[in-house]
Amino acid sequence: MPKQKTHKGLAKRVKITGTGKVKRKRCNSSHLMSGMNSRRRSRSSSFTTVASAKVTRTIKEALCK
Repeated sequence: MPKQKTHKGLAKRVKITGTGKVKRKRCNSSHLMSGMNSRRRSRSSSFTTVASAKVTRTIKEALCK
């Protein structure tokens, strides 16, 4: 049986932390940030973890982890 391939598009967008959580970038932080207030702008530029355990499991399967 052949090896499972890593989903390269997903691998560029998420990282697995040392404790096994999935770290992702927040949305709305690429452009048009001048209309946002500073609190919203700093929150959107930070990283967050994926909350759903089911989605985390699916992501780890796609990344072969």
